[in-house]
Amino acid sequence: MITLYSTYCPKCKILEKKLDQAGIQYDVCKDRNIMEQKGFDFMPVLDVDGQIMDFGEAAKWVNERG
Repeated sequence: MITLYSTYCPKCKILEKKLDQAGIQYDVCKDRNIMEQKGFDFMPVLDVDGQIMDFGEAAKWVNERG
């Protein structure tokens, strides 16, 4: 299961576009309360089966699959 935690900032939009272009299916969570509860203090965050990635890690992960 893949979840993109997004505030629709510029980096969030870039990562969402990369996921779409790679044909990767994912859910989007834009609930700031949930992000706060999880302790996320940066955006975007990509959660792949419990592995939390920041923008750089997520972009690399997507590029390896695209």
